[in-house]
Amino acid sequence: MVKKDDQFDVLRKIQKKPDSSQRELAKDLGISLGKLNYCLKALQAKGLVKIKNFKKNPKKLNYLYVLTPKGIAEKTRLTLNFMKKKMDEYNELKDEIE
Repeated sequence: MVKKDDQFDVLRKIQKKPDSSQRELAKDLGISLGKLNYCLKALQAKGLVKIKNFKKNPKKLNYLYVLTPKGIAEKTRLTLNFMKKKMDEYNELKDEIE
């Protein structure tokens, strides 16, 4: 099962740089190539990401990762949840200090 934080990070990276290789994405995210591959397949299965081979390359190294409309909506939802969680943490710390 893919964690929501991992989903959010992968969706965000893909939206910023859809033509990144899996190796680049994994390195940028600080996760293993295997974990990234697992996340991408899970996101694709959920209909959040489309994976296209944009060059007819026999090595299949060049892919384009595109967020679907459903993927964009999910990224937005995850962003709002992340921001709400951080605001709650901030308010708790603020109350502790006062």
